[in-house]
Amino acid sequence: MAHVTPAPALAALMAAVAAAGVVAGGLLETGMPAPPSQWLFVATCLIMPTVGWLVAARRPDNVYGWLLLAAADCLGLGALGAGILIADPSGQSPLGGVGALLGSLFPVFYGLNWVFLPLLFPDGRLPSRRWRVGAGIAAVAIAAHWAGLLLSGDEIYIPVFGRGNPLGLDGTPGLVAALVGAAGQAVTFLVALSVLVSLVLRWRRSAAVERRRLRWMIAGVVGTLGGFALVAVFEPDTYGVGLGIGLMTSLVALPSVIIATVFRHNLLDIRVGVRGSRIFLVFDLRPTVDELLTELGPALEEVEPVEQLGRLAGAVRAGLETRWAAVELADGTRMVAGDEDSKAVLTVPAGLGHIVCGPKVAGRFTAEDRRLLRALAVPVGLAIQSVGLAARLVNAQEAERRRIERNIHDGAQQQLVALIAGLELARATGGGPETLALLREQARQTLTDLRELAAGIHPSVLSQGGLVEAVEERCSRLPVTTTVTADPALRERRFPDEIEGALYFTVSEAIANALKHAAASRIEVRLTQAEGRLQAMVSDDGRGFDTGAARRRGLETLADRMSALGGGMRLTSGPGTGTRIRAWVPVQA
Repeated sequence: MAHVTPAPALAALMAAVAAAGVVAGGLLETGMPAPPSQWLFVATCLIMPTVGWLVAARRPDNVYGWLLLAAADCLGLGALGAGILIADPSGQSPLGGVGALLGSLFPVFYGLNWVFLPLLFPDGRLPSRRWRVGAGIAAVAIAAHWAGLLLSGDEIYIPVFGRGNPLGLDGTPGLVAALVGAAGQAVTFLVALSVLVSLVLRWRRSAAVERRRLRWMIAGVVGTLGGFALVAVFEPDTYGVGLGIGLMTSLVALPSVIIATVFRHNLLDIRVGVRGSRIFLVFDLRPTVDELLTELGPALEEVEPVEQLGRLAGAVRAGLETRWAAVELADGTRMVAGDEDSKAVLTVPAGLGHIVCGPKVAGRFTAEDRRLLRALAVPVGLAIQSVGLAARLVNAQEAERRRIERNIHDGAQQQLVALIAGLELARATGGGPETLALLREQARQTLTDLRELAAGIHPSVLSQGGLVEAVEERCSRLPVTTTVTADPALRERRFPDEIEGALYFTVSEAIANALKHAAASRIEVRLTQAEGRLQAMVSDDGRGFDTGAARRRGLETLADRMSALGGGMRLTSGPGTGTRIRAWVPVQA
């Protein structure tokens, strides 16, 4: 005998009860043969138990599937009760009390349909803690509506059933019960309107993926409440077209849009496939990899690098349904989404950092979870690299600012102070031509130093003459033999300032290192453009060095600058073999 797990079996039983109640109630209401309109009504009412069974059987840990089944059972049993009452014209059947009891479940169905199914959509959790009070008020109102319908007197019992209430109280108690029921119904409707407003606000604040999930639910709530409004407007003791449309809309609008969302927008990630000779369904209440990456792309472009880590941590948490998730860098920088109130369960490398996940909200990590995490590790790794690159560039800019400040303070500033003091002394003593000549020379030297300092920040020849001319001017002042070779076309072409500046300072830093550290006697510089790249190569015949043991902070900064422009830099060297530095950036042909 095949083993059936409790959750799927219970889900199937609840769905069967709902379906049987709807079918039996419909046949009792019209008799056999039932008109086509009645079969249409019955068929549409079977949508909710079908969806509830699918979700609850596959994901028993998710409240939403069981909530759908509970609402479906209230609908099915309520329809059965209404059918029993309508099928007994005399009102003398001993089943009248059973029919009234079952029929009183309609308020529970309406409450679940109006309030809790939209509010807990799509994962069975309240959107925020603030809704705990609203959910409690709705529960009390639904109970009041149910009790009032069950105990109200004959003359004020909902007459759509066509009969009085066998269980109703006479006189004042029955009137009180009816008033309580009416108040409960009104409060439930008001809470439902609040839920609709909340859904609209969530839709406005959400990103593209979440909006696709919410817009159908908003349409379903509007249809449900609109259908009930039609029921309230038309005379309830007649079966006109308006009343029929209102009843059908209020009963099936929400389950219809749920099933439409499931299959059209992949809300539950339902996929029909074939395994052997069997057709099977696979579904999950979370976004797919493509959805997450599609949503993350524009979102990451709008924020700073450090904020990207927080967005990515939130995406990991949403995609894997974990209590918390974090993205951490090798230097200890850490961005966490959720409350880190439990130990890490899963850690995956991502570039120069890690993705760390807490326990899942329900269940354990599956192979699909790990596949999703591996897919997210790619953008996470790129974001981590971007954060590190941005931090290094900021540090390099700060170091350069301090260098310029130090050079001004120790050089030009001191020379200007000495020049001013000399001028004051010459005026006081009536200095002769020799003194004035000395002061003039000091002023010229100060001007020369300031020009060299400005050239170190951004040489004027680079702005005026371009990359090739600036490199040639820089190399013309070197104390060693230096050769500059450039493609002829480069002399006539200009590139964006950031590209020319990055390559110029890379060449300057490489030359400075060759003179300062390599004891080079010959330096060669080549500037080329090919295959969509503008490239600068600097080679020397110096002593070289072990690239694995030595660090050149200046070159690291320049490499970061190249990376920020979409290019790169490669250094080749070894003891006694000289050094070669090649830097490139992408350019339009």
